[in-house]
Amino acid sequence: MPDAVPIQATAALDDDDGCIAQARRLAAGFLTRAQAEHGLPVSPRAVELARLVTSELVTNARKYAPGPVLLDLRIAGGLVEVVVWDSDPVLPVVRAADPGRVGQHGLEIVMAVCQGFEAQREPVGKRVTARIALLD
Repeated sequence: MPDAVPIQATAALDDDDGCIAQARRLAAGFLTRAQAEHGLPVSPRAVELARLVTSELVTNARKYAPGPVLLDLRIAGGLVEVVVWDSDPVLPVVRAADPGRVGQHGLEIVMAVCQGFEAQREPVGKRVTARIALLD
């Protein structure tokens, strides 16, 4: 519906170690509220995937970019968009699969569970968007 108010939540995350857990809670709470307050069908799997994707994207932002991280969650059609902004303009690159590599598999995981993914440079930093289906 073109006149509908978008279902969206935005949070600025501090650059401390607790912000990753906070981001996971925000993602789960956002989808729980979308279901309870707007009657949107949201599968338990979608909630868990949103938590996982949010955790991976915020972890990468904290690891590779100095300063704050912005988290934007929004419903677009039958998808939840998890959007993370950070101050580093370098776009993430998915590394080739390597079962012997320890760590650095987060983006591979995100790409495997999402219906859509994009990363774009902004005037300052970059914005990474992952889209997850609300229903299985």
